[in-house]
Amino acid sequence: MDTLARAVTAHTPMEEKSRRGIQSIEIGSALLLELARKVRPVALKDLAKAAGMTAGKAHPYMVSFLKVGFVSQNDAGQYELGPLALQLGLIKLQRMDPVKEASAVLEQLAHATGQSVALVVWGNLGPTIVRMEEPIQPLHVNLRTGTVMSLTSTATGRLFAAYLPPKVVERLLAEDLARSNYGTTPTPVHTIQDLEPTLAEIRQHGLSRTRGQPIPGIDALCAPVFDAEGHIVLGVLVMGPSATFDSEWNGGIAKPLLACAAEITRRVGGAK
Repeated sequence: MDTLARAVTAHTPMEEKSRRGIQSIEIGSALLLELARKVRPVALKDLAKAAGMTAGKAHPYMVSFLKVGFVSQNDAGQYELGPLALQLGLIKLQRMDPVKEASAVLEQLAHATGQSVALVVWGNLGPTIVRMEEPIQPLHVNLRTGTVMSLTSTATGRLFAAYLPPKVVERLLAEDLARSNYGTTPTPVHTIQDLEPTLAEIRQHGLSRTRGQPIPGIDALCAPVFDAEGHIVLGVLVMGPSATFDSEWNGGIAKPLLACAAEITRRVGGAK
């Protein structure tokens, strides 16, 4: 488990001491988690092995889960998640607020990277900042809650352009290109087609990047958060001075950023 993931899930010894749990529930939950990872019904012995226990130990738990509807069993005796698991999952998804879930770990990401961090959603005018978390030394840039990001020249905008359906971003992309002067940039972008290699690179790395653009001296990385249907619902943005910002695809900022985005995706029941 990486540093950020440990920070997200860790509890202090005092917190653990004050919490009294039921061990049998924790053991049974391991079986449910392994069952959730399977794409097809699974035999008891294989499920038990994946959860690190014997079939004899796992069997009573599965009998109880069958009785309450947490799991179901086919004619071959294989197990899969049942109607109660589906019902609870749907209720949780209906009550889920991705921004709230993301906000819970945003401060930890800012601390882990030492950089400014922001949450961005897709609004009526395009990618819009809904929350910012500043490090000890904040960036002196004109970004705040409510700022709408350019689709073509910012890491956040390009991220949404890469993962949203083309029809959703087509009009805004055309308007963005029309009002921007890309002739002065190292790699001019005059049409939507010109941007496609960049979008393909984003999909390849699962991450968007800009270096010194559109703000000279500022680099940025942005990672996607997905919902249960695999649709992008948030962008997690990290930005900082080019001189101290590690903008490598697999660098010291990309790793905790991707871990954070994956954790938020998990919290909102998402799938990539």
